[in-house]
Amino acid sequence: MPPYQEDLLATQTTTTTPTMKDADGANVLDLKTLIEELESSIEVPSVFICPISLEPMQDPVTLCTGQTYDRSNILKWFSLGHNTCPTTMQDLWDDSVTPNTTLHHFILSWFSQKYLAMKKKLEDVQGTALELLDTLKKVKGQNRVRALKQLRKLVDSHLSTRKTVEENNGLALISSLLGPFTSHAVGSEAIGILVNLDLGSELKRNLMQPAKVSLLVDIMNEGTIQTKMNCAKLIQMLLVEGNPSETVVLSSLSLLVGVLRLVRDKKHPTSVLTGLILLKIVCSRESVRSTIVSIGAVPQLIQLLPTLNNECLEIALNILEVLSTLPEGRLALKECPNIIPSVVKLLMRVSESCTQFALSILWAIYKLAPEECASKAVEAGLAAKLLLVIQSGCNPVLKQKSAEFLKMCSLDYSSSILISKCMLTATIQ
Repeated sequence: MPPYQEDLLATQTTTTTPTMKDADGANVLDLKTLIEELESSIEVPSVFICPISLEPMQDPVTLCTGQTYDRSNILKWFSLGHNTCPTTMQDLWDDSVTPNTTLHHFILSWFSQKYLAMKKKLEDVQGTALELLDTLKKVKGQNRVRALKQLRKLVDSHLSTRKTVEENNGLALISSLLGPFTSHAVGSEAIGILVNLDLGSELKRNLMQPAKVSLLVDIMNEGTIQTKMNCAKLIQMLLVEGNPSETVVLSSLSLLVGVLRLVRDKKHPTSVLTGLILLKIVCSRESVRSTIVSIGAVPQLIQLLPTLNNECLEIALNILEVLSTLPEGRLALKECPNIIPSVVKLLMRVSESCTQFALSILWAIYKLAPEECASKAVEAGLAAKLLLVIQSGCNPVLKQKSAEFLKMCSLDYSSSILISKCMLTATIQ
């Protein structure tokens, strides 16, 4: 049996890499586990990297050429019929492999030290988080703000800190800091922590108390852009489960105004998306839709459409479609300048969902003013877009709706005029 085949057999039957001991005599994880734990978070020295797999070596062996590879990788190379060194491409005068115990020791030692350092850092972070939670029970004023700010930074940066806070009654403690007499400085930091944690149903009900909701809405209207987004995300978390107390939140006109401010903030695309997501959730409640229309949401969203990315555009059109189910929503759409050409442009532009929403909006306007809508829509090229939908791979319901709309819009036109306005080629004609 060739030496490399004996090595391959030995590799398949050996146990895991021996563990090291830390300063207290406890076992450290084996090398394979250490690499899996650390490789993605640290920069590994190039000398530890196998030239074949470009991954850290777990069992380095050296060829007669002096080149070192991970055992499993070089044996696979040999099993493919190669009798050369992968790096130098020299023919091998000896196909045996020699364990590089020195390099193996360096690799194991380096990864073990990194792991112990990471473990100690995590323990220090968790200890700091516990100290800060204890501090919050005792301090007030600026000292409370400083403690919350430190804790928020830890929660933002370390997943382990979030678990520490959740498992040590931190959620209830931080929630208790929110109330009618809470300063915005304290509230902003507390909300920044809560929005990153896993809130249970009981805590969500607690946060739905009128005094806490009022504070949350006030901070969303007056805080920094990051604070506003944190408030919006926390409100999403409170509403997404259909909490029975949600009417307390939804009845707040200040909330709706604050959400629209987020949506209009063109300087911060992330805030636009955050605001649109929350507005979509709010619009799913029928009782609030009229209020949303009354504060001018429809023209504001229409004005934003040309500036939105695809993700935001789809959400905005969905919201407009929902609002178009109301008589006042349809009227607000009809009164928007250039509404029909603007929406026609969106057909077959982004996605099938966007086309569905845009067509529903146009249909709502058409039912309000058929002749006026049909004329403007055909002039804007609607007929050509509808034909594209009909000929596309869209769902049958959307195709049927497009065919019906095309028929309605063509009633006031002769075939020749309609075809010319569609700008069809002779082939399509």
